[in-house]
Amino acid sequence: MLALFLLGLSMISVPGRAVDVPARLQVVSSSDTRLVDIPLQPGERWCLVWNHSVTGIRVADCYRYWQGKMVLERSHQPDFAAGLGHIPGRGVQTSDGEGGYWIEHIDEPVPGNGYLLRVGSMAVNHRLCHAGNIISLSALAAGEPVTVRLQTNNPIP
Repeated sequence: MLALFLLGLSMISVPGRAVDVPARLQVVSSSDTRLVDIPLQPGERWCLVWNHSVTGIRVADCYRYWQGKMVLERSHQPDFAAGLGHIPGRGVQTSDGEGGYWIEHIDEPVPGNGYLLRVGSMAVNHRLCHAGNIISLSALAAGEPVTVRLQTNNPIP
């Protein structure tokens, strides 16, 4: 199933032109310790994947570094569990062929190129998936608040 997420990332596009400025995907603790630091080129994609805390189903939010911004492209949700679901007007819901669904074409820039995340326990297992690599944030900082951010020297227009 994870391979499906990663394969699907290569089939999505966002209109516009890329900014030729390398960036870094970072996860930073509340004490400003860098827990994850991944170099990115324009157009690269990654997903934040976790197990739903109530049902245990795997959920994924998938992003792209595009025109100097962290952009939420799509989300995979195998069920309409608590806190999940499609909001009409925000992307297009499509079947994943396995009883769940993708919300495609969300294409929303993340305000400030980052967000706060309270990392779940190992049962939730928040993890970053990028270029075939999986990094468990829960193994690094379970129960802790972290900032997931795109760090670039390019000013955000």
